[in-house]
Amino acid sequence: MTDITLLGCDAIARAVDRNAGILLAPNHSFHWDSYCLLRAAEQLRVPFYFMTAWQVFEVSSRFTRESMQRCGCFSVDREGTDMQALKTAVDILKTRTNPLVVFPEGDIYHTNDRVTPFREGAAAMALMAAKKSDRPVAVIPVAIKRWYLDDPTSSLQQTVSRIERSLHWTEKAHRSLRERVLHIAEGLLALKETEYLNTTQQGSLRARIQGLMLALLNECEAKYSIAKKDTLPPERIKGVRQAIIQQRESQRTTATERARREWDEDMNKMFMATQLYSYPGTYLGDADSIERLVETVDKLEEDVLGCAYPTVHGAKRVTVQFDTPIWLDKNSSKSSSASTLTAEMQHRVQTLLDSLNATPTP
Repeated sequence: MTDITLLGCDAIARAVDRNAGILLAPNHSFHWDSYCLLRAAEQLRVPFYFMTAWQVFEVSSRFTRESMQRCGCFSVDREGTDMQALKTAVDILKTRTNPLVVFPEGDIYHTNDRVTPFREGAAAMALMAAKKSDRPVAVIPVAIKRWYLDDPTSSLQQTVSRIERSLHWTEKAHRSLRERVLHIAEGLLALKETEYLNTTQQGSLRARIQGLMLALLNECEAKYSIAKKDTLPPERIKGVRQAIIQQRESQRTTATERARREWDEDMNKMFMATQLYSYPGTYLGDADSIERLVETVDKLEEDVLGCAYPTVHGAKRVTVQFDTPIWLDKNSSKSSSASTLTAEMQHRVQTLLDSLNATPTP
């Protein structure tokens, strides 16, 4: 990042002065957004804690893991009910002056203009801490937005060409980048529809993505006798993965090779469902934005080429804006629900992003 602008840091400072528990709830749209928050920690001279998926620790080197822990990161297993991580988070909100950062979206979806529906875990932790603590808890929604300072077009063309070649396609250099990206997306979706449904679907790109994702979920939920609930796809995916893990553990010594292959196949289906959920299907069509084009190419580069991190296409600037706190105490926590608080957090972050997008570029 070439430049990071911080707005509203005084909201955190005032909460620290009140000796409140502080939960920061930012959007999570690119890999390095947590490092942008460290700039705020440096300015305020108050270290932050970060709840971090255990997979991040798993794929990191020993040096990186130790560095992350020194920077306040602790792991959470999102596959199950990680009571130790929950206890740690609630303890921080009850007793520490340091803010706790939790990304309510859960995963990185590369959609910096639009938040993916927030999960209720962050709100539930804040309410639990407020109920058990003698001090208030401040939930501060945070918007993190990045823009390219350099024109990334040339670099994007090279990446799109790499993706086309990986599919054994002729490079479509005569087409616009947007046309090429949509052509790749539609072609990949048709391949996956044929793989899992034995046919291609009709309708818009969004409808087809949703249709394939729901087909995979419905199939696995029926197979593992999981009752359908009115929850977000990530929670349904989590439920299937938990059922697979439990069945695999209970039959560890007796399972046949066929059963093991089926568990692996079903895990792959849930991975595919997660990928499908991360593609809104209308993101490129909603606005003519080079940032949205870059984000979509970033996703394709990770999913098609298997890159751990996407190509850096040029210098960027970032704005981090902290909203006014949502205050919780013992009384308010009794009348609030995790779903209501989550909806307010999500609305506030999206409103901040919309406001930042409407601000003229300096």
